[in-house]
Amino acid sequence: MTRRFGSTELPAEQEQALRRAVRLAWLTIGFLVTAIVLMYLVMGSSQAMRTAWAEDLLSLIPPTAFLVATHVTRRRPSPRHPYGYHRSVGVGHLVAGTALLTMGALLVWESASSLLAQEHPPVGVLVVLDQPVWSGWLMIAVLAYTAVPPVLLGRAKLPLARTLHDRVLYADADMNRADWLTAVAGIVGVLGIGVGLWWADATAALVISFSILKDGVSNVRTATVALMDARATTVDGDEVHPLVAQVDAHLAGVPWVADGRVRLRDEGHVFHAECFVVPRAGHAPTLEDLTALVRDVSDLDWKLQDVVVAPVPVLPEELESRTATGGDDRSTRHDAA
Repeated sequence: MTRRFGSTELPAEQEQALRRAVRLAWLTIGFLVTAIVLMYLVMGSSQAMRTAWAEDLLSLIPPTAFLVATHVTRRRPSPRHPYGYHRSVGVGHLVAGTALLTMGALLVWESASSLLAQEHPPVGVLVVLDQPVWSGWLMIAVLAYTAVPPVLLGRAKLPLARTLHDRVLYADADMNRADWLTAVAGIVGVLGIGVGLWWADATAALVISFSILKDGVSNVRTATVALMDARATTVDGDEVHPLVAQVDAHLAGVPWVADGRVRLRDEGHVFHAECFVVPRAGHAPTLEDLTALVRDVSDLDWKLQDVVVAPVPVLPEELESRTATGGDDRSTRHDAA
């Protein structure tokens, strides 16, 4: 069965990317469950281990939010939700970011408190196969186990997030790619305890906590901006999405249009497009003209959905200001006759 986002059937490339992304999300959850269990069994009194364990718990949120949002966005628009359910991606992104931000702040406070209190975490000895083993070696082994797979998963998810324009998947991939830092910081902290540096454990926990806090701030900011109907951007939120210039250029090439600009609303995976066009003097666009323009704009990219063309005497001020400031505007105007 062809997969879809709302009423949009996915092209073959996006459908394949979605299937792969779902498999990777389940694989991530499976790996994290094993890491969480192993880390819980060996973490002892180490602050760095407890913080790394908390981060792994939080890392369950993005892939879970991605799977839930992907399921919800398949629903078709309804009278109650005439725009569809695409914003579930943004809601999932905001929930994941808020959880990271809150937990990151709490862990920073706890780690800093331990450091200021000069706590000396004990690391004991366990008996494994009748042999005494320093618990620190088990901690290091588990941390090493959690270092590599997330990096590989993150690298695999990143191009899929761009193909699907999915910010939850992008945030998940970005966090996965940085997870090796958590493992390395944890290992340094445990080794520090082993050589008598009591402060190494709390310092490592503080580094990990700031990493979680940074992820939370970044994700909350990007998710909030997108939900506030900011101009459509690329999936990382760093640049104006190239479709803005592409649609503007197409409008500029329509013979009966003297001037035209698009207002794109990022709904999650798809964009809703409002095309404002100023007809040439003496030309009243017919229903056929408008219908053809809607069809041509919709055909530019699968993400363009609910395209509306509005003939206007002058462009809205906010679109004119985009022209005045240059930046992303690369279209060419026709001179009004």
